[in-house]
Amino acid sequence: MAGKFELYKDGAGEFRFRLKAGNGENILASEGYENKSGAENGIASVKKNAPEDGNYERKTSSNDKHFFNLKAANHQVIGTSQMYASADGMENGIASVKANAPDAEIDDQTA
Repeated sequence: MAGKFELYKDGAGEFRFRLKAGNGENILASEGYENKSGAENGIASVKKNAPEDGNYERKTSSNDKHFFNLKAANHQVIGTSQMYASADGMENGIASVKANAPDAEIDDQTA
């Protein structure tokens, strides 16, 4: 099963998306957008920027968990990963975004 983007509206009425791997695991989540077109532009930006390793900002949280941000060419964060127990887990997450995002279908749950 291939990865997919889920486009949805959160409890506060903002549009968001998440990228899910083929196994259903969330591998990247967006910020909230005021309108649907902003979220759709975010998905397009993830598809475009995911293959390039230099677009990933690898970070460690205050409780020593690892995570990453995917950034656009303008250095704005377009998606954030879940927390990983190890740096290897985080690298596997990055590899999964690279593999899944470019060709992922969009499951529009706002309609």
